[in-house]
Amino acid sequence: MANIRPFHAIRYARHTDLPLASLIAPPYDVLDEQQKRALQARHPNNIVTIDLPFTPPKSVGPDSVYEHANITLRAWLDAGILVKDRRQAMYPYTQSFQHHGRTYHRRGFICLVKLTPFGEDVIPHEKTYPGPIEDRLKLMHATGCQLSPVFGLFNDPRNEVTSLLYKQVGRPEMSATVDGVTHQLWSVIDGAVENQVLHEMVDKHIYIADGHHRYTTALHYRTQVERNENGGKPLPPSHPANFCMFVLVSMQDDGLLILPTHRLLKLSQPFSIDGLKKATHGVFEIADTGIAPDAVARWIDEQLPRLPNHTFGLYDSASKKLLRLTLTRPDVLRTLEPGRGDAWRQLDVAILQRYLIDEVFQPAFNGGAEVKKGYTSESAKVVPMTNGNDHDLALILKPTPLHALADLGKTGDVMPQKSTFFFPKLATGLTVYPLR
Repeated sequence: MANIRPFHAIRYARHTDLPLASLIAPPYDVLDEQQKRALQARHPNNIVTIDLPFTPPKSVGPDSVYEHANITLRAWLDAGILVKDRRQAMYPYTQSFQHHGRTYHRRGFICLVKLTPFGEDVIPHEKTYPGPIEDRLKLMHATGCQLSPVFGLFNDPRNEVTSLLYKQVGRPEMSATVDGVTHQLWSVIDGAVENQVLHEMVDKHIYIADGHHRYTTALHYRTQVERNENGGKPLPPSHPANFCMFVLVSMQDDGLLILPTHRLLKLSQPFSIDGLKKATHGVFEIADTGIAPDAVARWIDEQLPRLPNHTFGLYDSASKKLLRLTLTRPDVLRTLEPGRGDAWRQLDVAILQRYLIDEVFQPAFNGGAEVKKGYTSESAKVVPMTNGNDHDLALILKPTPLHALADLGKTGDVMPQKSTFFFPKLATGLTVYPLR
């Protein structure tokens, strides 16, 4: 099961003239060139300069950009801007934020997790693609570091692991508020506490919430190090390439929040409600909610979560109507996806993608071609983004339940793309894992 350990993190020096809020950044894969420049404008030493050397993210740049990222990293280390901790530690990490008027405190900790093939100790729920892996792998080889953590979840019904680490943390060593989220970090160097945490974690699986490409990159990196440094044989157990930096959070943590990712469709042919009813007859019951466009976001936030399972929303930019779609045939994916398990076939996001988009909208309203899609997790953006120009329709769904990650882990199925959005994103730049 999960094999974790403390490590000597590289961190920003805790000087008063280094404002942490201007140094950390969101994960590289949610940024574009404009956002990268905005982060660099906050402070010349923002971590984004190293972590996102080439845009657009998830694409592969020339070798020179990765070499320059390493030159920058070494310069910051030489200047004392970044410092490697003298003592290895586990790093409790809290994110405090508000969502729809409620305050959340998500408590986790940063540590190393021993690499194992997907499906053994570490369970995935999304596919990975070659482009992002090649980009991250070139950056990892150039810098000799893992710059941003994987977000992992583990089952801990009584939150015993979290309680152990947070028992006597005191004042945070690092704290910053960025875009409404307060990030706080501590270090725990107590050997007795570390041993207790390692003991508690030894029988647990880790479920990846975010960072599938980063974990896969670490697997590829280890394989290449084995080939280049050890004749293709396994590395010594303590070799840094055998581990990957994670933020681990209990599945039972009160601050864990999953948002849905709504689908926005651009169609090549006219859409009609009557046509939709005809195409989905016997599978969905469709009704006009009577909700005005300026009240759609409130309906998504307040009413949709209370409606029966497998209820979706559809906002039509042409008629400016919000429809309620209620599934009446729960086994609709049984014949379409006979090789999948029931847990996958009962996912709202699977029903939406595999039936509604692939079997209804694509043939009936898009000439059989693949539908162009956009995405948003923000209810307030659904109507503005579905304006008839950028997108014609919005397919609105509930969040994927947390238990689905564990359910799919038992069968090996992975969810459709963008099935989960864990809010907020982890910060990059609080800790860096040196691999050499």
